[in-house]
Order: sequence, then C-alpha cells, then structure tokens
Amino acid sequence: MKALLIDDERLARNELRRLLAAFPEIEIVGEAANAKVAREQLAALQPDLLFLDVQMPGETGMEFLESLEAPVPQVIFTTAYDEFAVKAFELNALDYLLKPVDPARLALAMGKLHEKMVAPAGAAATGKTAPRDRLAAEDKVFVREGDRCWFVEVRSIRLLESEGNYTRVHFENAQPQLFRSLNAMEERLDPKFFFRANRREMINLAWIDKIEPWFSGGLLVHLKGGAKVELSRRQAQEFRDKMSL
Repeated sequence: MKALLIDDERLARNELRRLLAAFPEIEIVGEAANAKVAREQLAALQPDLLFLDVQMPGETGMEFLESLEAPVPQVIFTTAYDEFAVKAFELNALDYLLKPVDPARLALAMGKLHEKMVAPAGAAATGKTAPRDRLAAEDKVFVREGDRCWFVEVRSIRLLESEGNYTRVHFENAQPQLFRSLNAMEERLDPKFFFRANRREMINLAWIDKIEPWFSGGLLVHLKGGAKVELSRRQAQEFRDKMSL
C-alpha cells in the first residue's frame, strides 16, 4: 500500500518513517511539507494512504482534505492537537493519532486500515457490496450540530427520526439534527439493538418502556422518556417475530 507523509516538520516525518518500518505492507512513496506540494505528490504518485498533519503553514491539513475530489485516499491524521478530532472524523478520517505517535496506537490504526481494505476485496470476490462496520452498543460516536458537540455511547441513543436527508437523534436531553439519512444511519446501527419502526423512525429496543395494541393490527411503543412510536401491522409482525422466544 502506497503512503504519502504530509507534515511541515522534517523530524516528525522521519519519526513516522521509523515507526512505519514495522509495517512492511506500507510503502512510503513520498513526502510533502505543505498542502501545495502534497497536492502535486497526490496527483503524481496516486497514494492509497495519507498521513496528514493538521497545523501546517498556509493551508491546514483539514482544508487540504476538504478540497480533495473523490476518490480520496484513506487518511490518518498525525497531530499534536487533540481539539480537531471531531472535525477529522466528520471528514471520514480513518484515525487520529496524537504526537508523539505511540507505536501501539499506530498498530491499532494499521489494524483499522487492514479491515477497511480487506472488506471491499472480499466483497468484490463475492460480487456483494461490503457493509460498513456496525456500531456496538458500547461504542462512542461523535455527534455535532453547529457549534455544539457530543461524544455519546450508542446505547444512549433512544430514537432516530428521519427529516428528509437529515436525521434527528435523541439522547439524554439533546436532539441534534445530523446531515445523514435514516437509511444511512440504519446501515451503521446493530439490528440486535435498533429496530426500524416505520419509514420515519428507528428505536433502541433497550429503551422500550411498554407496548400496547394499536389500530389495524399495529403496535404503539412507549419509550422511556415519554416518546411514542407507531408500528404498522407489517412492522408490528416483524417486531413480534424478532422479539418472540
């Protein structure tokens, strides 16, 4: 796998080279000290992976990544600043490593990279599209709306509501709106814990307080916290099949 190191500090690039020597599958094909050179290297070398610093003279790493047109290589940020992590994951970065980079932490990032690259290869062999990794109940996710940010456990999300191309996520006392469709959210959430109640809503099964019969063979689900969600007859039957012994 071809990698490009983008960092304005030569010593930081040298240290990363030293650490990456433990991963023979990574071939470092170039280096860049700023976004302008990085863009030239990207076009010429076609790397599969970028190790990208955040704070660089002129164009920042974030601005550089936002400016790239698809397809974009996998990106692992390497930076001394932890306050940009939320933005990094919003830009679909594979990982976010703090300097000085810890070898064990780098190994974890390489593990993520391996999983990311192997899954599409397996899907190509079977002719099927590989799904993204499902989020476990204990996983934590970044949620952002405007200037507000949260880092919440998936298990604390009790309800998701579709609002066109957006989804409103209910957890604790917050209800931020995310620029992601409910269908996309459904692909990431584990069906063992989350159930698509209807076209507009998805519920966390652990948050169900009580259930009562509803019109035309449907069900009315009461969630802890007061929300009520209707299940159509078809979804109610699927729910019964899923939850029955």
